Amino acid sequence: MRYLPLTPDDRRDMLAVVGAADIDALFVDVPQSARRTGLVDLPPHAGELEVERRMNALARRNRAAGAGPFFCGAGAYRHHVPASVDHLIQRSEFLTSYTPYQPEIAQGTLQTLFEFQTQVAALTGLPVANASMYDGSTACAEAVMMAARVTRRRRAILSGGVHPHYDEAAHTLAHSAGIETVRLPAAIDAEDAVLAAIDADTACVVVQTPNVFGTVTDITRIAAAAKAAGALTIVVTTEAVAFGLLKSPGEMGADIAVAEGASIGVGLNFGGPYVGLFACREALTRQMPGRLCGETVDAAGERGFVLTLSTREQHIRRDKATSNICTNSGLCALAFTIHMSLLGGTGLSQLARINHARAQRLRESLSAVAGVEVLTPRFFNEFAIRLPKPADAVVEALARQDILAGVPFSRLDPSAGMDDVLLVCATETTTDEDIAAFAAALAQEIAR
Repeated sequence: MRYLPLTPDDRRDMLAVVGAADIDALFVDVPQSARRTGLVDLPPHAGELEVERRMNALARRNRAAGAGPFFCGAGAYRHHVPASVDHLIQRSEFLTSYTPYQPEIAQGTLQTLFEFQTQVAALTGLPVANASMYDGSTACAEAVMMAARVTRRRRAILSGGVHPHYDEAAHTLAHSAGIETVRLPAAIDAEDAVLAAIDADTACVVVQTPNVFGTVTDITRIAAAAKAAGALTIVVTTEAVAFGLLKSPGEMGADIAVAEGASIGVGLNFGGPYVGLFACREALTRQMPGRLCGETVDAAGERGFVLTLSTREQHIRRDKATSNICTNSGLCALAFTIHMSLLGGTGLSQLARINHARAQRLRESLSAVAGVEVLTPRFFNEFAIRLPKPADAVVEALARQDILAGVPFSRLDPSAGMDDVLLVCATETTTDEDIAAFAAALAQEIAR
C-alpha cells in the first residue's frame, strides 16, 4: 500500500523481536472497553476531485468575519492587516525557515526575533521579552509556572476577570506540576476581590486588563499588595491593540506581562494560529520560558545575533528545563513585527483611538435599545451587556440575519450564572452601518 510501506513479513519480524504473538498483544494494557472494535466513522476513500468537492462544501458552511456585521471579541479580534504583511511573510526565506540552531546561517531569522522582542518590551513596559510563545493562554500558564519557581510557593490566584480559557490553560499546566490555581468568581470589576485574596502563601496573582468583560483596570494597587506579600503580579492582555492607548503593565508595577498578539499582523483565520507575547523584569530573566535572542558582535566587530540562554530549553535540558516549549510561533511573530513596523508608535496610538471611538459609538447605540444594560464601566474596544433574554438565543437569532452579535459569556464559562450576558466588540473594521444594523436587529429580537 502506498502509505503503509510495511509488509506482513516486516510486521511478523518486528513482533518476533519484541516477543508479541500478534498486533493485539501490543495493546494488552489498554482496557477492552477503551478499544475500538469497528472502523472509524469516516467516509470511505475517494478520489482527489471528490475530496475537493466535499471539502469545498464544508468550507461554504463557514462565515467569514468580513461577510457582514461582526461584533465578536472575547480574546480574538478582527483587525485590518495590510496586504504587505502577508506578502512579506510568504517570501521563501521566511516561510520555510525553522529553528535557528546555527546562528551563522540564521542571522535573518534571529534579527527578526530580536526586533520582535524589542517591540514587545516597548509595548509592555518591561525590559526583557522572549522570542514569542504559542499563544496568550499558554504564555499565561508559563508565567504561573515561572512565578512558582521564583517565589518557591505553590498557589496562584487568578482574578475573576481573567478569560476562562486562559484560566483553564493555566490550571492544566500548573496542576501537572503540583501548583494550586484558585480562580475567583467571575466579576465585571474584580480588583477588590483580588486584593482580599492575596496572602503569605500566594506565588502570584494573575489579572487581566482589559479583562474578559472589557473592564480596564489600573493594577497598581494589586501589584503593590502582591509585592508586599512576596508574590509576583502577572498581567494578561488579550487585545494587543490596547497597548497603543492604555498604561503599560510595566508602568503599573507588573512583574510579568503576557498577551495575545494576533490582533497585530496575524488576523482571525477561522481560529488561529496565534502568537504569545511574554515580558518580565530583568531580575527574572533566567527563569523566563522560551527563547531569548541577543545582540552581539562577531570576530570582525560586526553586529550579529545569537540565541541567549538557550540551554534552558527542553531540547537540551529536558526535565531540568524551565519550560516544555521547544519552538515558537516564528512566522506569526514576524507578521506581528512587520505590522508593528508599518504602524510605528504613532500609528498604533491612532489605531487604538479609532478602536475606542468605534466602541463608544457601539455603546451609545446599544444602550438606547430598550431592555439592554451596559455592564462594563470603563472599556477599550469591548464591553459586556445584559439582555432580557438568554444571550446565546439572541446570538443565534441575529446570526440568521447575517449579524454576528458577539460572544455569550455562558459559552466561555457555563457555570458563572451569566446566561444573559453578551460580550460585544468594535474595532476599526466596524462601520456605522454595521452598528445601526446590529442595534435595529437587537431591538427587534428583544421585542419579539
